[in-house]
Amino acid sequence: MKGDRVEIVIDAGGSTLTYEIEATRAGRRVDVTHGRGVVEVVETTRGGTPVRTARFMAGRVLALVERPAPRPAEADDVRVAPLRSA
Repeated sequence: MKGDRVEIVIDAGGSTLTYEIEATRAGRRVDVTHGRGVVEVVETTRGGTPVRTARFMAGRVLALVERPAPRPAEADDVRVAPLRSA
């Protein structure tokens, strides 16, 4: 969904680097996969065609934060009351 975003913080040998991958157009999404020592973040179209790909060594990844795009409230959403402290 447009606005979906993934932030990746990498250990760069004494300092850190931060990368952001964002779904830039309507209908695109950001997928994260992890396997064989590699973290891959891909922006894809509705049809599954990769638009942008970022690969990182899993041993260097300090943090990976997925930030979904805010969605408007639906009419049937349940309202949740906050808990009160005693």
